[in-house]
Amino acid sequence: MIMQTIKASVVKFIKDEDGLTIVEYAVAGGLITLFVVGAFQLLGTAVQTNITALTGAVNSR
Repeated sequence: MIMQTIKASVVKFIKDEDGLTIVEYAVAGGLITLFVVGAFQLLGTAVQTNITALTGAVNSR
């Protein structure tokens, strides 16, 4: 009898999608945040490289 109760609880938990949507939004938000931070870091490095090159070109004249 207890195994049937456990099985019913597990099936109910798997079919319940309310909590799942919150987790999906959290994961999606985390992935977007990581992507944005990575893009800003790459962009920052590229901008710094260009500014250094421009500064070197101006100072060499």
